[in-house]
Amino acid sequence: MNFLRREPHIALSDFVKNKSYKGVLILPFAIVQKKAVPLFSDFSFKEIDHLASLGDFQAKESEISFFYPMKGPFERVLLLGLGEIEKVSLETIRRVFGSLERFLASKKWFQVLVPNFHLKEIRREKLLEAFLEGFLLSSYQFSLKKEETAKEYRLTLLDFGVSKKSVEEIIVVIKSVFLARDLANGNADLVTPSYLAKTAKSFSKGNLRVSVLDKKELEKEKMGLLLAVGRGAKEEPKLILGEYIGDPKSKDLIALVGKGVTFDTGGLNLKPSGSIETQKADMSGAAAVLGALIAAKDLKLKVNLIAAIPTAENAIDSLSYKPGDVYKSFSEKTVEITNTDAEGRLILADAISYVKKKYPITRLIDLATLTGAILVTFGHEVSGMMSNDETLSKALIKAGENTFERVWPLPIYPEWRELLKSDIADISNSGGRLGSSITAALFLKEFVQDTPWAHLDIAGTAFLPKPGKYCTKGATGVGVRLLIEYLKLLQAKPKDRPKK
Repeated sequence: MNFLRREPHIALSDFVKNKSYKGVLILPFAIVQKKAVPLFSDFSFKEIDHLASLGDFQAKESEISFFYPMKGPFERVLLLGLGEIEKVSLETIRRVFGSLERFLASKKWFQVLVPNFHLKEIRREKLLEAFLEGFLLSSYQFSLKKEETAKEYRLTLLDFGVSKKSVEEIIVVIKSVFLARDLANGNADLVTPSYLAKTAKSFSKGNLRVSVLDKKELEKEKMGLLLAVGRGAKEEPKLILGEYIGDPKSKDLIALVGKGVTFDTGGLNLKPSGSIETQKADMSGAAAVLGALIAAKDLKLKVNLIAAIPTAENAIDSLSYKPGDVYKSFSEKTVEITNTDAEGRLILADAISYVKKKYPITRLIDLATLTGAILVTFGHEVSGMMSNDETLSKALIKAGENTFERVWPLPIYPEWRELLKSDIADISNSGGRLGSSITAALFLKEFVQDTPWAHLDIAGTAFLPKPGKYCTKGATGVGVRLLIEYLKLLQAKPKDRPKK
């Protein structure tokens, strides 16, 4: 599945003065002492001075002016504003180059040249990463329209002074984000549990091994909650397991668990119109985990991962699991179903218990579009985080700040556990509306127990109702860049790994 997208073509090149260049040259500027100041040094055009004298270009954030030079090797020159230099951050770079990409797409200018530019406070490698992220993430297309064509950018970096490997590593992560977006945007009739399993297995090679537990194996393992959620669908539930060993000498093993509900009707507690239309993206946590797993392998990160993706369709049928009934989990805890639309935590609970029992994990991170309440709390800007481990939560906050896939902690005080009490089972699956993002996390905590753990509720950040700064409308692929950054930070600071 590849929606109108081509592999990004990025070349590194030295600038040759006597050579003619097709395309548009991008020249970044910032505001210094109320004046537009160039952030590059090798290019000079009289037209720039003329635009400045007229006040037609002031270098405000995302401001664009362009001209056709009378002389020189370039067809077009575009001036790009980054705003006040004191306020320019990596996120500013992403935003500005995302805006640039949308402008270039509107003009159908797909041959782009970017010269080496610099900011004193930002390392060249980070500057490169931010601008490529903003530009390429914005270039993503999801469309099934009959006559729409793909953007085919040819991006040349002039005198940038970075290695080809640096560029390739950035592309690896972008491609994984695109995979996650594709999976969450794709038709629910296509992206089924079987499709997810087939996609995951296609990446099984070398030190990344993928296996799948089908319905018979789930029954043998007595994974009652995952089986319950999938009862009403023709598509059978599955548990996808991916194991990447990048550091064989280390005993550290990180579990990544992603919710993979490929369509959520709400079950017999049916979702209303206005809520059900985007439920094909209820497997965004699974998509992020799979994307991060593939990127970690392709980047050859020195970490060890076990990814678990419980996947099912929460459909309506005479066999659908029912409110008021009690089901036994893999851990043997019994769960009273008080709301069939609180299904994500059920499949996560079985997956969490399974990886805890079968693998010697040292910490666990789960990602899920779990509650609408988190959208009320943080909107589309921030993912909610609930954790039982301060070291892990601080590292994820740092990774979120670096990537701008920000997370923010919420408390999980034991008093909220009272809302999950059941008269007939060990626990109920829903505590009602009060503190519902937190009670959802407390439900998971029952199965996590003492393992260092962080739960990321991405219900607000995984799918956008309108285009964002460098995200198109629809699936964002949130979590891929966050997890890869966390793993890189961990690789750089092994002391942050929990001791066994």
